[in-house]
Amino acid sequence: MGTNNHVVVPINKTIRLIATGADVIHAWTIPAFGVKIDAVPGRLNATWFKANKEGKFYGQCSELCGARHAFMPITVEVVSQAAFDMWVAEAKTKFASVDAPTRVAAGR
Repeated sequence: MGTNNHVVVPINKTIRLIATGADVIHAWTIPAFGVKIDAVPGRLNATWFKANKEGKFYGQCSELCGARHAFMPITVEVVSQAAFDMWVAEAKTKFASVDAPTRVAAGR
C-alpha cells in the first residue's frame, strides 16, 4: 500500500484538510488518525487531525470511485519540525516547478 508521493506533516501540529473532487467522490481515510473526509465534486469539505507519533501511516480511498480506483492508497509521513522544514524546502523545487505540466486524475 505504498504511494509515489505522500503527505508529509510535522508532529504535534493541527493539520487542516480541505478536500474537493474533480471527477467522482473520493474518501480520504487514515484510520490511525481517526479521520475520513469525502472529496465531492463542486463542494469543499474540511476536517483536521493532530499526529502525536512519528512514522508512516497508511489508508486508502474508501469509496468505489471508478475504474482503477478500487485500492487507491494514501500515505502520511509524520516527521519532526526540522525534518518537515527540510522537506518543504525540497518540495518547493520538486512539486512547484513552473515548467512542469499539470496533471489531474480526471485527465488520465
